[in-house]
Amino acid sequence: MESRMDVRTQNKWDRASRTYDFFAAVDNRRLGGEKQRLLARVQGKTLHVAAGTGNDFKFLPPGADIVSIDISPKMLERAKLKAANYEGSIELREADVCSLDYPEATFDTVATVFTFCSVPKPIAGLRELYRVLKPGGQILMMEHVRGSAIGPVGVMLDLMTPLTRKFGPELNRETVGNVQKAGFRLRRVENIYLDVVKTIEAIKDRS
Repeated sequence: MESRMDVRTQNKWDRASRTYDFFAAVDNRRLGGEKQRLLARVQGKTLHVAAGTGNDFKFLPPGADIVSIDISPKMLERAKLKAANYEGSIELREADVCSLDYPEATFDTVATVFTFCSVPKPIAGLRELYRVLKPGGQILMMEHVRGSAIGPVGVMLDLMTPLTRKFGPELNRETVGNVQKAGFRLRRVENIYLDVVKTIEAIKDRS
Protein backbone atom coordinates (compact mmCIF):
# COMPACT_ATOMS: atom_id res chain seq x y z
CA MET A 1 0.00 0.00 0.00
CA GLU A 2 1.22 3.50 -0.83
CA SER A 3 2.12 5.38 2.34
CA ARG A 4 0.28 8.67 2.99
CA MET A 5 1.28 10.54 6.13
CA ASP A 6 -1.33 12.13 8.43
CA VAL A 7 0.38 15.52 8.75
CA ARG A 8 -1.92 16.85 11.47
CA THR A 9 -1.19 13.87 13.71
CA GLN A 10 2.50 14.07 12.86
CA ASN A 11 2.68 17.71 13.94
CA LYS A 12 0.88 16.97 17.21
CA TRP A 13 3.38 14.29 18.17
CA ASP A 14 6.34 16.38 17.05
CA ARG A 15 5.21 18.98 19.59
CA ALA A 16 4.66 16.31 22.25
CA SER A 17 8.19 14.96 21.83
CA ARG A 18 9.56 17.70 24.10
CA THR A 19 7.72 16.40 27.19
CA TYR A 20 7.13 12.78 26.19
CA ASP A 21 9.91 11.29 28.32
CA PHE A 22 8.43 12.70 31.53
CA PHE A 23 5.04 11.08 31.02
CA ALA A 24 6.58 7.84 29.73
CA ALA A 25 8.69 7.58 32.90
CA VAL A 26 5.52 7.76 35.01
CA ASP A 27 3.95 4.94 32.98
CA ASN A 28 7.09 2.83 33.23
CA ARG A 29 7.24 3.14 37.01
CA ARG A 30 3.67 1.87 37.29
CA LEU A 31 3.51 -0.61 34.43
CA GLY A 32 7.08 -1.44 33.41
CA GLY A 33 6.83 -5.00 34.69
CA GLU A 34 3.63 -5.63 32.75
CA LYS A 35 5.17 -4.16 29.61
CA GLN A 36 8.17 -6.44 29.96
CA ARG A 37 5.99 -9.53 30.43
CA LEU A 38 4.00 -8.67 27.32
CA LEU A 39 6.93 -7.78 25.08
CA ALA A 40 8.89 -10.86 26.17
CA ARG A 41 6.49 -12.80 23.91
CA VAL A 42 7.65 -11.21 20.64
CA GLN A 43 8.86 -13.78 18.11
CA GLY A 44 10.51 -13.50 14.72
CA LYS A 45 10.49 -10.30 12.69
CA THR A 46 8.56 -7.81 14.81
CA LEU A 47 6.83 -4.53 13.96
CA HIS A 48 6.79 -2.27 17.03
CA VAL A 49 4.22 0.48 16.49
CA ALA A 50 4.66 3.97 17.96
CA ALA A 51 8.30 4.07 19.02
CA GLY A 52 7.92 7.40 20.75
CA THR A 53 11.31 8.34 22.14
CA GLY A 54 12.25 4.69 22.61
CA ASN A 55 11.32 4.32 26.27
CA ASP A 56 9.89 0.83 25.76
CA PHE A 57 12.94 -0.57 23.96
CA LYS A 58 14.40 -1.72 27.28
CA PHE A 59 11.42 -4.02 27.77
CA LEU A 60 12.04 -5.92 24.52
CA PRO A 61 13.86 -9.25 24.84
CA PRO A 62 17.54 -9.10 23.83
CA GLY A 63 18.40 -10.32 20.38
CA ALA A 64 15.04 -9.59 18.77
CA ASP A 65 14.65 -8.37 15.17
CA ILE A 66 12.60 -5.18 15.49
CA VAL A 67 11.29 -2.55 13.10
CA SER A 68 9.97 0.32 15.24
CA ILE A 69 7.83 2.94 13.51
CA ASP A 70 6.52 6.32 14.54
CA ILE A 71 4.68 9.06 12.69
CA SER A 72 6.83 11.77 14.34
CA PRO A 73 10.36 12.41 13.05
CA LYS A 74 11.17 14.35 16.22
CA MET A 75 10.20 11.36 18.36
CA LEU A 76 12.40 9.12 16.23
CA GLU A 77 15.34 11.50 16.53
CA ARG A 78 15.14 11.17 20.31
CA ALA A 79 14.76 7.38 20.04
CA LYS A 80 18.05 6.87 18.17
CA LEU A 81 20.29 6.61 21.23
CA LYS A 82 17.99 4.14 22.98
CA ALA A 83 17.84 2.04 19.82
CA ALA A 84 21.64 2.04 19.60
CA ASN A 85 21.86 0.75 23.18
CA TYR A 86 19.48 -2.16 22.56
CA GLU A 87 21.05 -5.64 22.55
CA GLY A 88 19.63 -6.65 19.20
CA SER A 89 18.43 -5.03 15.99
CA ILE A 90 16.05 -2.06 16.00
CA GLU A 91 15.43 -0.31 12.70
CA LEU A 92 13.65 3.03 13.13
CA ARG A 93 11.22 4.07 10.41
CA GLU A 94 8.94 7.08 9.98
CA ALA A 95 5.51 5.70 9.10
CA ASP A 96 1.78 6.12 9.62
CA VAL A 97 0.19 2.93 10.96
CA CYS A 98 -2.91 3.60 8.85
CA SER A 99 -0.90 3.60 5.62
CA LEU A 100 2.11 1.29 5.72
CA ASP A 101 4.42 0.66 2.77
CA TYR A 102 5.24 -2.94 3.72
CA PRO A 103 4.04 -5.88 1.61
CA GLU A 104 1.43 -8.26 2.91
CA ALA A 105 2.61 -10.95 5.34
CA THR A 106 5.91 -9.26 6.27
CA PHE A 107 5.98 -9.66 10.06
CA ASP A 108 5.67 -12.52 12.55
CA THR A 109 4.69 -10.28 15.47
CA VAL A 110 3.18 -6.83 15.90
CA ALA A 111 3.53 -5.06 19.27
CA THR A 112 1.79 -1.90 20.48
CA VAL A 113 1.89 -0.16 23.87
CA PHE A 114 -0.59 2.67 24.49
CA THR A 115 -0.86 3.29 20.76
CA PHE A 116 -4.45 2.82 19.64
CA CYS A 117 -5.80 5.33 22.13
CA SER A 118 -4.10 7.92 19.89
CA VAL A 119 -4.53 6.61 16.33
CA PRO A 120 -7.18 8.80 14.61
CA LYS A 121 -8.64 5.88 12.63
CA PRO A 122 -8.06 2.86 14.87
CA ILE A 123 -9.83 0.21 12.80
CA ALA A 124 -7.99 1.33 9.65
CA GLY A 125 -4.70 1.07 11.54
CA LEU A 126 -5.52 -2.38 12.89
CA ARG A 127 -6.49 -3.58 9.41
CA GLU A 128 -3.12 -2.41 8.12
CA LEU A 129 -1.41 -4.38 10.87
CA TYR A 130 -3.50 -7.42 9.97
CA ARG A 131 -2.42 -7.02 6.35
CA VAL A 132 1.32 -6.90 7.07
CA LEU A 133 1.20 -9.74 9.61
CA LYS A 134 1.92 -13.26 8.38
CA PRO A 135 -0.84 -15.88 8.65
CA GLY A 136 -0.41 -17.45 12.08
CA GLY A 137 1.30 -14.29 13.35
CA GLN A 138 0.43 -12.54 16.59
CA ILE A 139 -0.39 -9.04 17.77
CA LEU A 140 0.54 -8.09 21.36
CA MET A 141 -1.06 -4.95 22.79
CA MET A 142 -1.28 -2.95 26.01
CA GLU A 143 -3.92 -0.27 25.64
CA HIS A 144 -6.13 2.23 27.43
CA VAL A 145 -9.76 1.24 26.82
CA ARG A 146 -13.13 2.50 27.95
CA GLY A 147 -13.93 -0.52 30.13
CA SER A 148 -17.39 -1.83 30.85
CA ALA A 149 -17.55 -3.61 34.21
CA ILE A 150 -17.45 -0.39 36.22
CA GLY A 151 -19.94 1.94 34.58
CA PRO A 152 -19.11 5.20 36.43
CA VAL A 153 -15.47 4.97 35.35
CA GLY A 154 -16.50 4.51 31.73
CA VAL A 155 -18.72 7.59 31.93
CA MET A 156 -15.87 9.56 33.50
CA LEU A 157 -13.54 8.54 30.66
CA ASP A 158 -16.18 9.62 28.13
CA LEU A 159 -16.27 13.05 29.79
CA MET A 160 -12.46 13.33 29.94
CA THR A 161 -11.77 12.27 26.36
CA PRO A 162 -12.57 15.61 24.61
CA LEU A 163 -9.84 17.17 26.78
CA THR A 164 -7.26 14.38 26.57
CA ARG A 165 -7.71 14.14 22.80
CA LYS A 166 -6.15 17.60 22.44
CA PHE A 167 -2.75 16.46 23.70
CA GLY A 168 -2.79 12.75 22.93
CA PRO A 169 -4.91 9.80 23.97
CA GLU A 170 -8.61 9.06 23.72
CA LEU A 171 -9.35 7.12 26.88
CA ASN A 172 -12.68 5.59 25.86
CA ARG A 173 -11.74 3.48 22.84
CA GLU A 174 -13.38 0.05 22.34
CA THR A 175 -10.07 -1.50 21.34
CA VAL A 176 -10.88 -5.15 22.08
CA GLY A 177 -13.86 -4.99 19.74
CA ASN A 178 -11.86 -3.07 17.15
CA VAL A 179 -9.20 -5.80 17.10
CA GLN A 180 -11.90 -8.31 16.23
CA LYS A 181 -13.44 -6.02 13.61
CA ALA A 182 -10.04 -5.81 11.92
CA GLY A 183 -10.04 -9.60 11.44
CA PHE A 184 -7.95 -10.88 14.34
CA ARG A 185 -8.95 -13.78 16.57
CA LEU A 186 -8.56 -13.02 20.26
CA ARG A 187 -6.27 -15.35 22.18
CA ARG A 188 -6.10 -13.62 25.57
CA VAL A 189 -7.39 -10.39 27.14
CA GLU A 190 -6.28 -9.45 30.66
CA ASN A 191 -7.07 -6.50 32.91
CA ILE A 192 -3.93 -4.69 34.08
CA TYR A 193 -5.50 -1.72 35.87
CA LEU A 194 -9.18 -2.08 36.77
CA ASP A 195 -10.65 -2.81 33.34
CA VAL A 196 -9.40 0.36 31.64
CA VAL A 197 -5.86 -0.80 30.90
CA LYS A 198 -5.72 -4.20 29.24
CA THR A 199 -3.29 -6.48 27.49
CA ILE A 200 -4.69 -7.99 24.31
CA GLU A 201 -3.16 -10.92 22.47
CA ALA A 202 -4.65 -11.97 19.15
CA ILE A 203 -3.65 -13.90 16.05
CA LYS A 204 -4.16 -13.76 12.32
CA ASP A 205 -5.53 -17.18 11.44
CA ARG A 206 -3.88 -19.23 8.74
CA SER A 207 -6.09 -19.36 5.66
